[in-house]
Amino acid sequence: MSKAPVTVVTGGAGFVGSHMVDLLLERGHSVRIIDNLTGGRESNLAHVKDNPGLDLDTRDIRDLLTDDNLFSDAKYVFHFAGIGDIVPSIENPADYMSTNIMGTVSVLEAARHAGCEKLVYAASSSCYGLADVPTTEDHRVRPEYPYALSKNLGEEAVFHWHRVYGLPVNSIRIFNAYGPRVRTTGVYGAVFGVFLKQKLAGEPFTVVGDGTQRRDFLYVTDVVKAFLLAAETDRAGEIYNLGAGAPQPVNRLVELLGGETVSVPKRPGEPDCTWADISKIRDHLGWEPAISFEDGIANMLENIDDWRDAPLWNPESIEKATAAWFDHLQK
Repeated sequence: MSKAPVTVVTGGAGFVGSHMVDLLLERGHSVRIIDNLTGGRESNLAHVKDNPGLDLDTRDIRDLLTDDNLFSDAKYVFHFAGIGDIVPSIENPADYMSTNIMGTVSVLEAARHAGCEKLVYAASSSCYGLADVPTTEDHRVRPEYPYALSKNLGEEAVFHWHRVYGLPVNSIRIFNAYGPRVRTTGVYGAVFGVFLKQKLAGEPFTVVGDGTQRRDFLYVTDVVKAFLLAAETDRAGEIYNLGAGAPQPVNRLVELLGGETVSVPKRPGEPDCTWADISKIRDHLGWEPAISFEDGIANMLENIDDWRDAPLWNPESIEKATAAWFDHLQK
């Protein structure tokens, strides 16, 4: 009987990371998570906490040792750990640079010294800024805010370790991932956490602008399957865009959720459309999105009680929370 492969998931108690853990356990991996639970939640792992193949380390990734035992015998590393959200990155850019860049360097060094077979980095499509669509991997990079910059510089470090030290890596630039367990922090952020709480409270959806802006929404189980393929492939040193390749208007999301709306001002630096050209990941890895937008939203509604404790936003609280956005990014 062959030994279960050991895989490290940084940020494994977070939204995408916890779904990555689910898939790996289903595929027979022994999974080691490092997550300081700043953004992640142990409740995201409650359904697998008794699995003998799972270990949770609650250190900060910046505290990893070069020869850290967490990475001993690890075959793959999936690096999701970091801090997100736009406004906090504008207000506290140094925190983002420290965690998302130097934290990534700590992970790279641990993976390198452990001799890992592949590291897959969770990059962000925000690196493109106001991009031409559909967006290909060779599109110019122009981050609009510190979060985007920190994720892009983390990616630069990943490929530097690949070139200089020979660490096998691939990077996936995620567009608009959604699904159960999507983050609901105390700061104003992802549209799903905002809208689902508003629906539970019987409040109108706070739609930015006229709601015609489109986002390339991709269901989270499709996201993590792409990550696993990027680890298992013989290819290394590749960047892949990851979306559904079929951007949806925010108004379509409102239609599927059902409810009244109220408009809030459009924010500077936000694109009218995000749209991943997914030709490369299809050609290289044979990946295809499997969950339709309609089915994905239906799944979200089945799990809507998960957002009962999320913050409730209205136009007034959104205006206050995004003041720094307008102050610093206004063109």
